[in-house]
Formats: sequence, C-alpha cells, structure tokens
Amino acid sequence: MKPALICPAGSLPALKNAIEGGADAVYTGFKNRTNARNFAGLNFSDQALVDGIAYTRAKQREILIAINTYPQPEQVEEWRYAVDAAAALGVDAVILADVGLLAYARERHPDLNLHLSVQGSATNYEAINFCQREFGIRRVVLPRVLTLEQVGHLIQNTDVEVEVFGFGSLCVMNEGRCWLSSYATGESPNTVGACSPAKFVRWEKRRERAGEPPGEHMDARLNGVLIDSFAPSEPAGYPALCKGRFEVRGDTYYALEEPTSLNVLEILPQLVKMGIAAIKIEGRQRSPAYVAQVTRAMRAALDHAIASVAKGGEYKVEPSWRAELSRIAEGHQATLGAYSRPWR
Repeated sequence: MKPALICPAGSLPALKNAIEGGADAVYTGFKNRTNARNFAGLNFSDQALVDGIAYTRAKQREILIAINTYPQPEQVEEWRYAVDAAAALGVDAVILADVGLLAYARERHPDLNLHLSVQGSATNYEAINFCQREFGIRRVVLPRVLTLEQVGHLIQNTDVEVEVFGFGSLCVMNEGRCWLSSYATGESPNTVGACSPAKFVRWEKRRERAGEPPGEHMDARLNGVLIDSFAPSEPAGYPALCKGRFEVRGDTYYALEEPTSLNVLEILPQLVKMGIAAIKIEGRQRSPAYVAQVTRAMRAALDHAIASVAKGGEYKVEPSWRAELSRIAEGHQATLGAYSRPWR
C-alpha cells in the first residue's frame, strides 16, 4: 500500500495550494463549533466549500470533512446537521470522534465513509476494532502517543486503515481529553472547537524589568492568565497554555511542552513498510503559504521513501526538505515525538 498524503485546508487558497503541491486528499471543516479548528476567519463558507469540492474533484483528489468535536446533550442537532450536510455534499469521508455521532452517521448514511478522528483517542486495536464492528469505520487517525513498534503492532491486529501524523504542531498528546483551555477560559476545544480562543487572547507591550534584556517586551495572556513573556528579539507566539513558560520552584521554562513540530522525514520508510494508509499534515489554522511549503516537501520525501522501499534502494533525507520544513516548524524545532523513545 502506498500511503496517501493528507493535507490541511482551512481556506480555499490553502486547499488549492495543497492539491497543487501534491496532496492526495485534503481535510477541512465547517465554519462552526463542530470542528476542532473553529477560529474566527478560518474555514469555509457554504459557497467556498462547494467551490473547493469542485476543484478537488476536477483534480481527481479527495476531500474529507472533520466533524471532530463533542456535542453536548442539548446541542446534538447542530452536529447531526453537520453530518447530514457533509453527506449531501458528497465528500469522500467524514472524520468523527463522538460515538453517538458515529452511530447516527452509520444509521442515517450507511454509504458514508467514516474515519475515527484523532480526537477519539483510540490508542489500541481493541478500541479500533470495536468502532469498526459497531460503526463501520474504515480508517482511524492515531493519537500521537504511540511508538513505531506500537503502531506496527496495532496495524497487525486490525483491518481498519491506519493514518498517522507526519508533520505539524504537537499538543500535550492528549487529543480529545485536554481541559487546559477550558480551565483558563471556560471554553473547551473539545466542545467549541478552538483551543485558547482568540477572543481571550491579549498581547501587552511593556518595558523591561530588572534582569531582562533592554527594550520593549511582549506579554501574552489568555483570559488574563500570563502565558509567556517575549524579549524584544523573540517572536511572540500564540498563548496556548500547554506551550507557555511558567515559573516552577524559582525556574522559568516550558513546564508542559516546548513549542516544536513533529517531523517524520527520518522514519518515512519505516512507516511505509509497516503498511500505514495515510500520513497527515497538521495545520488547518496555518496560512496557505505554510500549506504549500509543507505539502511540496513532504510529497517529495514520501515519493522517495515509497520508491526506496519498493526497489530496495537507499533512502536519504535531502537537505532541501529538512531546511524547508525547519523554516515553518513551531519554534524552529523538530521532534519525532512518541515515535522514538530511546530511553525504553
């Protein structure tokens, strides 16, 4: 099996850039809280989505709709309507996390291709096989908590296609279960679709304090909570709680997680050999230029990895791929995350 390259599309320009860059499929979401990237100015209007589907069809690629947040009991009709709308549009698959919505989709739209979202937090083959048996899922997007060996073991014990993340921002590897944004703002990304919603974000300029570099500093706050303070020479990042620097016992550092991007360039042949169905790029909240750049580099690298595995040749990461992805990596840092745990 040749792994498909699945790329983010938070807007019509991003969708076109992904397709032109070589994506086999794009994934997007509606402009509401049913998707986990529900930021202002992001996602598709009804007409833009129709245009995006037509463009994708003309290029003989696939489009997937993420309805990957969790409805509350009094709001379930909004999420069901989103499933109905995706089915009516004729998308290639719907990415769902909530088991109630999975059951609804299977009953109401039996021919609809269902993928289990990373937000569903299925980390073992028993959970995946349950969702296949009960809801007919065809693919699962794995949370970013498994080693390569664990991913391989899972693949050997399920008939469900397996999709993994290959590049993009990491969270605290708690997909579908994170309460940090809810703690600070009262709004959970798992229900309203936005981690650290922009309406709670504030950047405040100030002069240096004792012991700080001279010049104008930038404090980033989330609902009044100080998340980070940036020196004049530092770019001011978005204040998500898990990426903040905090004082712990007299030391100030990234206490939960450093800003860094997952990058699987080094292990693409291993992923190909173990039978991965798709490699996903994170970043629906990122710019069309980001989408173009990461799609172009990952397309070239994945094609090389597939060819090297098929022909038994050598796989080598080209410096240009590494450089291109490093420029757009969060914090300009890269990690293999849980895929590689050398201390084990």
